[in-house]
Amino acid sequence: MTHAPLHPYATIKNAFWGGLRDALGTPAIVLGASMVGFGSLMQEDGWTIWHGLFSTITTWALPGQIAMVELYHAGASLFVIVLAVGLTNARLLPLTVTLFPIIRNPTTPKWVYYPLAHLVAATGWIGAMRRNPTLPREQRLPYFAGFALLLWGVSQFAFVFGFYLSRSVPLPVSLGLMFLNPLYFALLFTQDLRHRGRILSLLLGALSGPVLYKIIPDWSLLIAGLGAGTLAFAVDRALPARGPRTRSAAKADDA
Repeated sequence: MTHAPLHPYATIKNAFWGGLRDALGTPAIVLGASMVGFGSLMQEDGWTIWHGLFSTITTWALPGQIAMVELYHAGASLFVIVLAVGLTNARLLPLTVTLFPIIRNPTTPKWVYYPLAHLVAATGWIGAMRRNPTLPREQRLPYFAGFALLLWGVSQFAFVFGFYLSRSVPLPVSLGLMFLNPLYFALLFTQDLRHRGRILSLLLGALSGPVLYKIIPDWSLLIAGLGAGTLAFAVDRALPARGPRTRSAAKADDA
């Protein structure tokens, strides 16, 4: 990801373009590669390009989209598909709940937040959360809008590219490309070791996930994610703070 300057932008418009520029590097490349893989997968499973574009434009949540394609291919009922996609995309709720109080601006009309909530995804969330402490409140929402809109637009083009490229890309490669984005998201969390809770949640999730998959494969991901995150939060709260730097960093994140 492009390293953002440690000072505010000159204007609100500059904050929007700053978010767009920051997303144009590694975030767009990684997410684009994942959407290329998804486009290839949809072609392989017999979906039309219009199905894929509609899914990407209206849902824009790759894990849920993959669940939809795979369950439909397996012959699952509509109820099961909707339930699985809903559970998968429920992960976006805590991202929205934690981000919007930080980027909310009293002068912004309330209706603006509804279309912007549609753009909340893991990559855009972490990009905004890393930049927010260095921006005044009135520049945070435009920055997120620029960052997320660029990624959303890239996703459409990358999906179309992958859909028509499917005959040239082996299925294992397509599947591997789709895992680049969650891996990138996890690596971003490890860059800032001040946030002990983040590191704990990653470690606990990485350790418990494979074990739970052997025991209960259908629910292992959900249990590992919810359990590891909850346990990491509890442990982080129970342990003493590591010093003034940690407290100031936490205050900056909540500002």
